[in-house]
Amino acid sequence: MEQLPTSPGERPEETNASHEPARTATTTTHWNGALEEWAFDQSPCHLAIFDADLRLLRANAGMERTLSRTEAEMRGLRLPEIAPDPVSEETERRMRRALETGEPQHLDSFVRPAGTGPESGWSASLSPLRDRDGRVRAVGLAAHDRTATGGERQQLLMPDVAGALIGTTLDSARTAQELVDVAVPRLADLAVVDLVEPPPRGDEASPHPVTKPFTLSRTAVRSILEGNPEARLTVGATTVYPPLSPAVECLASGRGAVYATTDPAVARWVTQDPAAAWIGEYGARALMLVPLRADGVTLGLAVFSRHERQEPFRPEDLLLAEELTAKAAVSIHKARRFTREHTTTMTLQRSLLPHTLPDQAALEIASRYLPAGAEAGVGGDWFDVIPLSGARVALVVGDVVGHGIRASATMGRLRTAVRTLADVDLPPDELLTHLDDLIIHLSADEADQEGGGEAAGGIGTTCLYVVYDPVTRGCTVARAGHPPPAVVPPEGSAYLLDVPAGPPLGLGGLPFETVEVELPEGSVLALYTDGLLQARDHDIDEALDTMLAALVRPASTLETVCDRVLTALLSHRPEDDVALLVARTRALNADQVVAWDLASDPSVVAEARRNCTDQLTAWGLEEASFVTELLVSELVTNAIRYGAPPVQLRLIHDGNTLICEVSDTSSTAPHMRRARIFDEGGRGLLLVAQLAQRWGTRHTLNGKTIWAEQSLVDFGSL
Repeated sequence: MEQLPTSPGERPEETNASHEPARTATTTTHWNGALEEWAFDQSPCHLAIFDADLRLLRANAGMERTLSRTEAEMRGLRLPEIAPDPVSEETERRMRRALETGEPQHLDSFVRPAGTGPESGWSASLSPLRDRDGRVRAVGLAAHDRTATGGERQQLLMPDVAGALIGTTLDSARTAQELVDVAVPRLADLAVVDLVEPPPRGDEASPHPVTKPFTLSRTAVRSILEGNPEARLTVGATTVYPPLSPAVECLASGRGAVYATTDPAVARWVTQDPAAAWIGEYGARALMLVPLRADGVTLGLAVFSRHERQEPFRPEDLLLAEELTAKAAVSIHKARRFTREHTTTMTLQRSLLPHTLPDQAALEIASRYLPAGAEAGVGGDWFDVIPLSGARVALVVGDVVGHGIRASATMGRLRTAVRTLADVDLPPDELLTHLDDLIIHLSADEADQEGGGEAAGGIGTTCLYVVYDPVTRGCTVARAGHPPPAVVPPEGSAYLLDVPAGPPLGLGGLPFETVEVELPEGSVLALYTDGLLQARDHDIDEALDTMLAALVRPASTLETVCDRVLTALLSHRPEDDVALLVARTRALNADQVVAWDLASDPSVVAEARRNCTDQLTAWGLEEASFVTELLVSELVTNAIRYGAPPVQLRLIHDGNTLICEVSDTSSTAPHMRRARIFDEGGRGLLLVAQLAQRWGTRHTLNGKTIWAEQSLVDFGSL
């Protein structure tokens, strides 16, 4: 290879083929050389020339300012050695491509000149330099300030206008279609968007090697020719880009690129990939490939083509495409992240809400749960039905402040806490007090760990807790900032139960009050969250009137009642979660409950067993007599030995369950323990636990009650 000139003094002499006098030829040669130097040094573009080894030969004054070094200091160095930077390495890679292919290359970035801010945009053009024989001997680099002016600035306003058209919904397919709709025909004749399926997660952002194929799903296509070539580019089809193809290189590098269809890399791609045959079939003249990336994650690829327009894509076109694609990528990433979080939250919430309602004799129950619309996100509303001792049932409805996974997780913790507190038979006001303390502790922990806001740990949660006793038909209610329950007697108009509101949970230091009412058998109770009342087209008072009117209307089932209430109040997807729990009261007849007052004397144990046996015979439950006698014997003996008089024995037969209760006035609760081999006692409660389906202790104002339940299904009786 010939030695290239490295300075003006080393230029080969010009051959003077004219017949002009020697003096004129010499003068012309002198002026030509000077003009070339002036043009090179004073060009508004920042110019440099690199030899076949990609080492710098020449640099004009602008390039010296850009790289902050003189030409003499840079001569013989590679660009990454002059300005260590990932952009320099990419520029050198593209210079090598220009040397090998003889095709000009364009980059949308270049080493930013010293003293310029990030708002300054610079691009670079790489031109192969040929000798008289057409051999590529060097590469010319021209850096341009692409900060738009005049008409270019008008073109670059397009992303601002397009911003209102791209990402209008939380639907990734819709956003991809909006991108191609904006790009065609403003920027390209054809635009295609392929997305990664399934969507990658943030921890799956590892780079994709160029030596492996890349599989994407075709999501959107738009062409200026109606139906062509969309017929070949089917939305929903799987696209596999072959290794080392321009598409895979673009995806691997995370940078856009412009190609002429005559580029050897494009020719190889078309040959390797039948799916790329449309590039030749439809006469594409220029291609532009831009990856869709957001938060370091590659989401897909946008392909832009010109087959009608003659002009190739320019660096400013690539800049424009990248801005449009970046807008779409952010929207798609947000949509997919929202979808993933929404699905996770819904799954979590469904796992925490009751799948089926428990069988019990006290109430007939129906429920509905409607999550909020997609824009609002799933909230923390919940409901529960908790069987208690003595055939009683607790109904719970609550509403955690906020939406999303955090609200659902808080809801799960509170639901578990309510079940735990209900299991020890706390009165409603005491249960809410303990729940209030729990939320204060949770919020303090979260505030220490994360600096949580005012809703941290569930502060502001509202809750309504109702206990119904079918023996006395008594209903005990307490609420913490929650809407009061609605009551519909068998005969009469619906009304809201007057229950002191109480503060929302998590505020601390304020009491909760309990209200006790007696409900006729067949009364309907409706518990709900405020999402049911917050419709756009009516205020809360109007919504309450509408709900009460729907509850009063006769209905054959409670399922119908739930549907009527929702239909009357919700004309569209709710903006907040809606939980609705409707219950119709039942009462146990006098012949299903029997009680005996017992003397505090061990001799009455045998009498208690006989009374139980006679009653079970009257109920037709002789098969349960043996186990029941053992339970009664142990519980009555414990009450006489360790409790305080008076002692009462009560049996409740509520259909499928037989309940044995022994009450005394002592507040000391018994505890099951492991008896040693030679101990004479200590095995009674262990025996009770083995024989009963459930057992426990319930504290009352006058003492305690120890109870044990048996399932009559085990004895073949219903």
